Amino acid sequence: MQLKLDVARLKQIETFKEVPESQLQWLIDESTVSEYQDGDIIFKEGDPIDHMNIILQGEIRMYAVLESGTKFLNAFGADYVTGILPYSRMTHAKGRGVAQGDTYILMLDRSCIDHMIRNYYELTASLVHTMTTRVREFSQLQSQNEKLMALGKMSAGLAHELNNPASAMARSAVELRKHLKHVPDKFKAVIQIQLEESQVDKVNQLISDRVAEGAPMLSLMERTSREDDLLDFLEDHGVDDADECTSIMVDFGFEESHVEEILDITGEDHFEPVIRWVVSNLTTEKMVEDISEAAERISGLIHSVKSFSHMDQSQDFQTIDIHEGLRSTLKLLEHKIQKQGHELDMQFDTKIPMLEAMPGELNQVWMNILSNAVDALEGMKGKITVKTICREDVVQVYLSDNGPGIPEEVKSRIFEPFYTTKDVGKGTGLGLDIAKKIVQRHKGNIYVDSEPGNTSFAIFIPVKQQKA
Repeated sequence: MQLKLDVARLKQIETFKEVPESQLQWLIDESTVSEYQDGDIIFKEGDPIDHMNIILQGEIRMYAVLESGTKFLNAFGADYVTGILPYSRMTHAKGRGVAQGDTYILMLDRSCIDHMIRNYYELTASLVHTMTTRVREFSQLQSQNEKLMALGKMSAGLAHELNNPASAMARSAVELRKHLKHVPDKFKAVIQIQLEESQVDKVNQLISDRVAEGAPMLSLMERTSREDDLLDFLEDHGVDDADECTSIMVDFGFEESHVEEILDITGEDHFEPVIRWVVSNLTTEKMVEDISEAAERISGLIHSVKSFSHMDQSQDFQTIDIHEGLRSTLKLLEHKIQKQGHELDMQFDTKIPMLEAMPGELNQVWMNILSNAVDALEGMKGKITVKTICREDVVQVYLSDNGPGIPEEVKSRIFEPFYTTKDVGKGTGLGLDIAKKIVQRHKGNIYVDSEPGNTSFAIFIPVKQQKA
């Protein structure tokens, strides 16, 4: 197929609508038209960028090249201007370009760019405008992709964390409903023995004291010993199925001396129904505690999300406690850290002053780096260290892991956009690039030091932001 190319065709492209026809004719005369069939590789990662390209027909699809395959990035269709542009610092391709359908590209060699800048003002201006628009669109896409990845990670973590307490609440509610069905029978057995008011008060006080004191910290051996002592005592005094009573009683700190006290209050004849009533009250209390703890857990997670994202708060610079953001980020990653059995070491300098920062953006930095640390420790039980110090009005945050480290040959590229060593679908290659830009917006610096067994990111941020 022969593609017809003239000035009228270029005038159809938004970029060139206001460019004089003579300058467009020069562009046509100095350029060549290259034809690619569907699936042809137009350029590969690392190829030198030597041409300005105007897509006349078809489409170029961009892919990032990963160790595990390729990842689709974007597509550029007819009338899109790409490649080298006036004043562009682009030198090499960051990915692979593949033709989609029969594709025709008008290509102007780099050697012609200087002549164009010197002699064709309108053409140059239109292309510079296109370049600035392209940079803005790329930055927006880059930010959107990274935010989507961060949202995905946070959503996955939040769903996992919320599922545990929500399931616990549901289970406790079901068990509580079953338990309450048996309470009337236990109550009937108690009122039939007609205890004196003073005896009832003593038993109630004993229950209240145990509940108020809370669960004791016992080793497995200590707990087993207490349960055995209680079991023997209850069975010796006529309590059937005593093994059903001992666990909940130990949960509330009951020892043999306490059941002896109940026996002294009630006497041998009334001991068994009173014990049943005590256990029933403790069981109800335990289930209510479980539901309450689960509800508090959910409330704490919601607080962590709001703290992480700084919902309903200004997104401008404000005075913040850097540790609050670190804690909320770690809270959202807690399920992954615990699931893989990693140790978390938080070394926070409590004397660090409040600093001027955009908390939501800094939290994104912590999330990106700490998520990478957790991923680096996959398949092993490792250690993640979060350390903060302040020196000479600069807050220093160190995020470290004892994973395999970053290979020396890729260390210099980790802050490049779209560069990733993760499998397809597990990373965009934008996290560290975004983190670096956020730190730079805070007039700070980010460094990485890595070797097998120790990878550490150091983030330095001044306490006060200098006013422009």
